[in-house]
Amino acid sequence: MSAVVLAADVGTGEVLISMIGFFLFLLWFVLLFYVFADIIRSHDLSGWGKAIWTFLIIFLPYLGIFAYLVIRGHGMAARQAGGQVSPSGSSSYAVDIVGRDNSADELLKLAELHNSGKLDDADFAAAKARVLG
Repeated sequence: MSAVVLAADVGTGEVLISMIGFFLFLLWFVLLFYVFADIIRSHDLSGWGKAIWTFLIIFLPYLGIFAYLVIRGHGMAARQAGGQVSPSGSSSYAVDIVGRDNSADELLKLAELHNSGKLDDADFAAAKARVLG
């Protein structure tokens, strides 16, 4: 019966305010992890700078995160993207492997050309030796 009385005492406005407060707390919590990750991955901060920012965020959480976002927030996206490998920045080895034809495919093409009569035995053997090594 007390649940019914509690439901009667809580109005729509209090539920809305509680939901807004919950989502603001959730937003702060997510920002906390993003800011800590950015502090750790930041190469232009010294160890003391990282310690000071961490101290500010732990002991003055809302003010510390707000100050960090205002002062250093402009470079957060660049620092986050710096740790990821983009397709244009991938290694030349991976591009070389993906970009070239497979030797098995080349051998199949040579065999088709040989079977159709477009390549004689000597040309087929030379091309096969070239593909295999």
